[in-house]
Amino acid sequence: MARIVLIGAGSITFAKNLLSDLLTYPELADETTVVLHDIDVERLNTAERMTRWMIDKLGVGAKVEAHLGRRRALAGADYVINEIAVGGVKAAHIDFEIPARYGLRQTIGDTLGIGGIFRALRTIPVMVGIGRDMTELCPDAILINYTNPMSMIPRAVYEGTGLKKVVGVCHSVRDTEATLARLVGIPKEEISFRTAGVNHQAFVLRFEHRGENLYRRLDEVIEADPEMRRRVRVEVYRRFGYFPTESSEHGSEYLPWFLPHQDQVDHFRLPIGTYLDWLQDNLDTYEALVAGLRAGNGVEIAPGNELASLIIHSIETGTPRVLHGNVVNDGLIGNLPSDAFVEVPCLVDKAGVQPTTIGALPAQLAALNRNYLNVGDLTLRAALEGRRDHVYHAAMLDPNASATLTLQQIQDLVDELIVAHGASLPDGIRN
Repeated sequence: MARIVLIGAGSITFAKNLLSDLLTYPELADETTVVLHDIDVERLNTAERMTRWMIDKLGVGAKVEAHLGRRRALAGADYVINEIAVGGVKAAHIDFEIPARYGLRQTIGDTLGIGGIFRALRTIPVMVGIGRDMTELCPDAILINYTNPMSMIPRAVYEGTGLKKVVGVCHSVRDTEATLARLVGIPKEEISFRTAGVNHQAFVLRFEHRGENLYRRLDEVIEADPEMRRRVRVEVYRRFGYFPTESSEHGSEYLPWFLPHQDQVDHFRLPIGTYLDWLQDNLDTYEALVAGLRAGNGVEIAPGNELASLIIHSIETGTPRVLHGNVVNDGLIGNLPSDAFVEVPCLVDKAGVQPTTIGALPAQLAALNRNYLNVGDLTLRAALEGRRDHVYHAAMLDPNASATLTLQQIQDLVDELIVAHGASLPDGIRN
């Protein structure tokens, strides 16, 4: 029987999607214990009520536990799925509102940039604590991480705790490959893809159908549609030669050429601060779900091949699948740092998550990735070593911040954010 722990189970929509898969797999539905953990008692209670309703509705034999105490939840786990947001909505508003006063634009702010740096600084201490608990209480469990920044969080656990079964998952590669298939009008399952890099800045290296290079067809689609040329990811593709995996809104934050320039913001239709709108939508969704549960209406059970569910199913049943995971590089991509976490295709079966060796990326893509990874590496050092100076260094090297602000403005902004986030930051940084 698999013991599956959801850390941050109060992320209700995510929990619902995950459980819609796990509880409808015939091989798992009667042999699983779902363990819910959240530090918010109201959200934890909601997650438990929803899970029990789903089990009753499906008539399966899965068991449920709910624990405010993290260690009790982790004890004996086989799989730990992480979806935490340290600081919640309040912290996200700080990450947007203070930089905005300095003239720094962000769209989503959870992966790179000032928002990504401070999200990582808040999250890494908690994740290191989870990793240390796991090495003691469930050392053979695999940690499946969804929380951004994806290039930093799994690596922090890997380096900071000794836990080695760590993989990060994200929908961006799968969604991008589906989008490209739709654009060229060929079923995705007939296309040969090879996609790799770092999370939110991976690139489609091979895009072929029966030996035909489909990039030629994509070029024709782009040429015929002026509106497509108003997307950042299309502009990056046209300039660098390979299609990136992140959306235009999000991808604009990792580069120096878009958000600092009003004409580019207008041309590429970049929605400044859109993440705050998403958060409000999530709150509205949560309230509607709570009302539905109270009224006895339950929730929609809609299996959707959530990535963590697929990993667990493949390991438990031996069903082989190839999924993209974020894992320690260790030579998988030859021209990126060996200690970085990279996003590559992984075979998943009874043996676990087995990453594919890619070789060297095209030089221009590796250069972009190294710029991206430099900020993450310094942020990681700042968090693990308690070094405030590395927070400055990370922010100074961030492409968007460095293209927008002076060095002194960046330091002043960092100082103000450190004060605003206070005790949620690692020791050493706030002193």
